[in-house]
Amino acid sequence: MLPPKQELHPSGGTEDNGFPVLPPDVAGIDLGSTSHWVCAPTPDGSARQVQQFGATTPELESLLSWLQHRHVVSVARESTGVYWIPLHELLERHHFEVLLVSTRDLAQVPGRKKTDRIDCKWIQRLHSCGLLRGSFRPAEQVCMLRTLVRDKATLAATQADWVRRIQKSLDQMNVPVHRAVSDIQGATGMTIIRAIVAGQRDPLALAKLRDPNCRKSAQEIAEQLSGHWREDHLFSLQQSLQMYDAIGEIMAAYEKEILRRLEQMQPPEFAGKQAPPLKQHQ
Repeated sequence: MLPPKQELHPSGGTEDNGFPVLPPDVAGIDLGSTSHWVCAPTPDGSARQVQQFGATTPELESLLSWLQHRHVVSVARESTGVYWIPLHELLERHHFEVLLVSTRDLAQVPGRKKTDRIDCKWIQRLHSCGLLRGSFRPAEQVCMLRTLVRDKATLAATQADWVRRIQKSLDQMNVPVHRAVSDIQGATGMTIIRAIVAGQRDPLALAKLRDPNCRKSAQEIAEQLSGHWREDHLFSLQQSLQMYDAIGEIMAAYEKEILRRLEQMQPPEFAGKQAPPLKQHQ
């Protein structure tokens, strides 16, 4: 826990001249990876106080109590990396109005001096004068859903990388499955790859595994599937396929959770109903 650091500043003075205060019960926070500087009115509203807090959860809870003791109802802070997320979620959970301010907007206001102590005072002053605009942040349920969708997209990109490794191992053995079929991740492509990993080496036998709807004949596919089957490449192919399948299982779990949350977000009056078909543009 960081030692308490606080400063008192009068609510008026030269630095405030020309800036009429609109909402006085607001705070400004300058966030960091290990500590946060906070500026808020004193409990009696006669001055502004600056205090430093750590970034651990107990310190954030102390920050929250400090704001509540000063009757703060609205908080503004910059969107710095991901450091703002734990504090933002804690403040929202306790029903504070929270403005996520773009660093670009703050930089466009003249008169700012860049230090942690001054930054939090500057943010608080601009907020109290109504000069800050919060960035859009969706409701909590949408944020949770967005996290899952983004993580699933990351997994999809990772899985695609393992597909490229599978293709590399096949190319090194002169078994270009991606030339034999149009889509290596399609039904025919994956069936052939799994058969190779299982030990099948006969190109005609591999070609007969093609999907009945496949455009190429078994003979055309077999021509591409005669390789030299070196052991190191086969081992790499097997491991890549296992990683591909493992990521696929995790993605399926994400998909299930996404659908569950979407169902929870559905208004009761639309439960069990299908979306209307899209209108055709003439």
